[in-house]
Amino acid sequence: MTLTIPLTAPCIDALDLAPVRQVVDPWLANGTITEHEHTLQFAIDLPRAPDDPREWSEIPELRLWFIRLDSCYPWLPFLLDWRSGELARYAAMLVPHQFQRVEGIRYNPEALEIFVMHKVCVLHDWLQQQGLPSRNRLKAMAQLLGYELEDAFFELLERRSA
Repeated sequence: MTLTIPLTAPCIDALDLAPVRQVVDPWLANGTITEHEHTLQFAIDLPRAPDDPREWSEIPELRLWFIRLDSCYPWLPFLLDWRSGELARYAAMLVPHQFQRVEGIRYNPEALEIFVMHKVCVLHDWLQQQGLPSRNRLKAMAQLLGYELEDAFFELLERRSA
């Protein structure tokens, strides 16, 4: 079941994570966080001029809100509804990119690689703490963002975690 978290201008302007905290923190407190894999979406309600051509990820205030969110919940991609494009939108909020009307989003390749590897490392450790297998999940996440991860990389991570 998908859950949509509304993001309004007041919470974005104040860097207020309350809409996320109200949903995610109870899951953390009662130990049900892992039951909500791929269930979160965001509904952005930010007034813009009718002639404003920017994509959401091109609005600095909104990107800053997502940067704050990521600093507090670095494992949040686990909860995002990947099928609906939430992972790609989340990445766009955090990774420098260009948006072209014909080609769509074009991430800065080095920045995207750093983002993917950071998320893989964070999620690998977090999933282990939750007692969940991580390899296939993380391979799927990386693949959605255009990366193939080898088993040898995970073996290295697992040797360092032990």
